[in-house]
Amino acid sequence: MTDQKQNSAPRAAVFLDRDGTINEQMGYINHTCRFQLLPGAAEAIKKLNDAGIPVVVVSNQSGLARGYFPEELLLAVHEKMARLLAEKGAHVDGIYYCPHHPEAKEKKFREVCSCRKPKPGLILQAAEEMNLAPERSFVVGDRWSDIKTAANCGARSILVRTGYGRGDELYIGPHQEIQPDYKAEDLLEAVAWILHS
Repeated sequence: MTDQKQNSAPRAAVFLDRDGTINEQMGYINHTCRFQLLPGAAEAIKKLNDAGIPVVVVSNQSGLARGYFPEELLLAVHEKMARLLAEKGAHVDGIYYCPHHPEAKEKKFREVCSCRKPKPGLILQAAEEMNLAPERSFVVGDRWSDIKTAANCGARSILVRTGYGRGDELYIGPHQEIQPDYKAEDLLEAVAWILHS
């Protein structure tokens, strides 16, 4: 594996926020029944799969730190996501999440970390472990923290208007120095733009 990694150039990837980008934004998903794929999300991910582009989920999960649900539930949600995507012939190549928060209920999660978006730690970790090139990649999300994450690792950014996106575009975006490279109605439109970039 190491030799293969050394002999192959890092690949461009698409880093996806989870809640509000892949699935319905429901606040803290504290039960698997609350995880519902957004329309077109599986189709969008399959288009990336078919194009041979790695798809990596990068997600802040402070609900874990706050004690709203256990890590077992988070893993069960990701298993459900994988199953729902597989039913449509799609898959993600990696899932990275930040369980930390400075005011976490559980001591093991109480820290100021380098992985909570908009810090680039999740993407840098994925890049190292999966041989990816952030500076040639895309970050897609529904919050301005995703747009800032992209800027912090040299990737291009896309704001989707699903989840918090439409509100962030109206009320957060106009006051931000960092702006997305593209704005899309949903993940399907975002992927179409990526594939034509």
